Amino acid sequence: MTDFITVADVDEALGQGWAGGGDAVLAVSMANAWLTAKIKRPVPVPVPDAIVTAGAQVAKLAAVGKLYKDTQREVQSKSVSAQAGTSTSKTYVAGSVDRSAAENFALDLIAPWIRRSGTVMLKRV
Repeated sequence: MTDFITVADVDEALGQGWAGGGDAVLAVSMANAWLTAKIKRPVPVPVPDAIVTAGAQVAKLAAVGKLYKDTQREVQSKSVSAQAGTSTSKTYVAGSVDRSAAENFALDLIAPWIRRSGTVMLKRV
């Protein structure tokens, strides 16, 4: 795991007390793990402000327990029929979870580093 942000970085970006009753060190560790999983390109040193800001937003989510959510096995398709001629249907993408506004903001901030650089050529054997 790469350390993109520290507790001091988040304190500077969001102010003291950003973690509320949560564990600030654990929240920053979770944010660094999240950033490491998302970022696919090399990041220059010092870490760009966009990544630090994204990490701060994600750490704030982690501090209140909203970053890594419990997931359930979701139904791919479900149909219910109450009477003849009336029915309802829902289809879910497997593994989908709701994202908060802060998580979407963080993803937009790190977008330049999410896509892999270069082209991968595949050859049939």
